[in-house]
Amino acid sequence: MKILMASTEMAPLARTGGLGDIIEALSIELQKRGHEVSVVLPFYRSIRENPALSIKTTGVDVSVNVGSKRLDAEIYECVTPEGVQVFLVGRDEYFDRTGIYGAEGRSYDDNAERFIYFSKAVVELARHIDPAPDVLHVHDWQTALIPVYVKERGLPFKTVLTIHNLAYQGSFWGVDFGLTNLPGHYFSEHGVEFNGRLNFLKGGILFADAVTTVSERYSRDIQTPEAGCGLDGVLRANAHKLIGILNGADYRIWNPATDPSLPANYSPEAPEGKAICRKALLEELGLAPNPRGPVFAMISRLAQQKGIDLLIPLLDRLLSDDVRLILLGEGEESFERELMVAARKYPGKFVFQKGFDDALAHRIDAGADVMLIPSHFEPCGQTAMYTLKYGTLPIARITGGLHQIIQDYDPSANVGNGFVFFEPTVEALWDAIGRTKKIFAKPAAWKAIMERAMRSDFSWPIAAARYEQVYGNLKR
Repeated sequence: MKILMASTEMAPLARTGGLGDIIEALSIELQKRGHEVSVVLPFYRSIRENPALSIKTTGVDVSVNVGSKRLDAEIYECVTPEGVQVFLVGRDEYFDRTGIYGAEGRSYDDNAERFIYFSKAVVELARHIDPAPDVLHVHDWQTALIPVYVKERGLPFKTVLTIHNLAYQGSFWGVDFGLTNLPGHYFSEHGVEFNGRLNFLKGGILFADAVTTVSERYSRDIQTPEAGCGLDGVLRANAHKLIGILNGADYRIWNPATDPSLPANYSPEAPEGKAICRKALLEELGLAPNPRGPVFAMISRLAQQKGIDLLIPLLDRLLSDDVRLILLGEGEESFERELMVAARKYPGKFVFQKGFDDALAHRIDAGADVMLIPSHFEPCGQTAMYTLKYGTLPIARITGGLHQIIQDYDPSANVGNGFVFFEPTVEALWDAIGRTKKIFAKPAAWKAIMERAMRSDFSWPIAAARYEQVYGNLKR
């Protein structure tokens, strides 16, 4: 099959989070399975300035209307280190910027226009490709208008929309509908209008031939008022084409046996290197060595979704014991301030590293004993997949894809690969922390759980086969 993916991120070219990793890994795996896969990205400044990429023009120019403007786009191409063809939509006024979605903590004011333009350019590019793609697979709200344009113009492509996080919908002022150049009847309950606003994601849900989410549980959760972010009714009405597919983990990159970021490599068969990684991590971050209790860590955006509001009230209680805590991330200023204050209050015990450092994230996964994932909701939960592989046991609120990833430790049956709690409360998290500390004090039990965690397998071939099935069903 010939598959054209449209996304705003793809590692290693452009990445702000998990979406970029997913597009890279899925495209590689589908290509391994014999499909012809290409990815379309905006031609960002960061891609243009990347000396490792050999970028050339395709000689193809496309022209699209955005409101009253007629705008050209030059199409460039390159190949990723793993051999995936990438098309780049060039338009400097939209994409020659410091950030992908915004800068200095604020989204760009013209994001509706930028991604309407990109979506239209992708459709025109697809029309120029010969032979034509069988499937256009689009990801998240930024590309969710592509299925709308395909249906409106009666184009022969089948379309698949993947929702990675329903909380981000591409909701803009109703006046921005004029930029779409769609007929007026599309701004209605049967089109892209939602509560008087232009909603990219709603349009994609209605007009895509298939809609996927990043775990089976999340596909059910988002059809409820509690997790549907307002679109639960739309999703229930389209449940016949809604499919949950748990993402995979890219073990080429996330594998302690081969990870070049680590001071020592290790595996379930030879786990001794993990103790070396633990010692080195504490030294690197200036934390006091050899605590009697666990080294806790959290790698996350500092947003309420991720449950940071459950952890902050517990910092004094947690750090009064002989444990260590490492937090890597950035986000809401109020959370950052509270973490900075706590780090000053508990030197040698707690370090808050603002920002994101990919290599450090790998070293934290290897050097910590416990990873905190207290999310209010979690569509997939790839952090848990990574941390399990590194033998760092998760404490997680069981939600979304985490249902499929983490099995709670049961000492009577000696099963489980982590520790879970259910209620999104401070006390429920504290109870899970207390239970984890008791097991950590039993080295033989902890070692058994750790080795079981490292043998968990969420490799991409399983997920890619499910996507392959979705594509195949659309061709029938």
